[in-house]
Amino acid sequence: MGDVSRLKLGLVIPTLNEAGNIPVLLDRLSAAVEKAPVDCEFIIVDDGSSDGTADVGRACAAQDHRVRVFERHGQRGLAGAVIHGWAHTDADLLGVIDADLQHPPELLPELLAPVLNGGDIAIASRYVKGNGDSVGEWNKFRVFVSRCSTLLATAPLRSRGLKVKDPLSGYFVVRRQCIDELRLQPEGFKILLEILVKGRIREA
Repeated sequence: MGDVSRLKLGLVIPTLNEAGNIPVLLDRLSAAVEKAPVDCEFIIVDDGSSDGTADVGRACAAQDHRVRVFERHGQRGLAGAVIHGWAHTDADLLGVIDADLQHPPELLPELLAPVLNGGDIAIASRYVKGNGDSVGEWNKFRVFVSRCSTLLATAPLRSRGLKVKDPLSGYFVVRRQCIDELRLQPEGFKILLEILVKGRIREA
């Protein structure tokens, strides 16, 4: 049992046919948070994978009590999976990471640090050199589309005084209290942008 004075992180891992990646991702996450001053839950939310992803997740859960697995049948979508996972944890801090290993699990302690120091949210940006899914590794078409989308997405945030480089990121940690009263939409993929626009977010 964790120290009652420690905060708890509920990290959702949305999956669709990621059976081969789940053990690797969980091993890397476990190593990354080994010395982090938080208790962790790794919440796999599977949208009907055909490759046994949920079974692999349950096998991992049998070896690690921090791993939990939920299956959604007949439902698809990143936002819905994230909302489902967050609804099934009592964690103080909520996060999400892709299962395909494009997000570096080793970055998680760096994401946690500013939130533990009083910030409301920390986001792993694709536009910062060194991140595993940095724009430098994308093809030109995807870069063009991504940057255009990001410019459009940042407009309402600038009006609120929020300086966010990557509001479409799929790797972030947020305080539960910032989103507790929000009615997040389960459709689509851009849940972070919705949180930033609707949530009680302030810069540290």
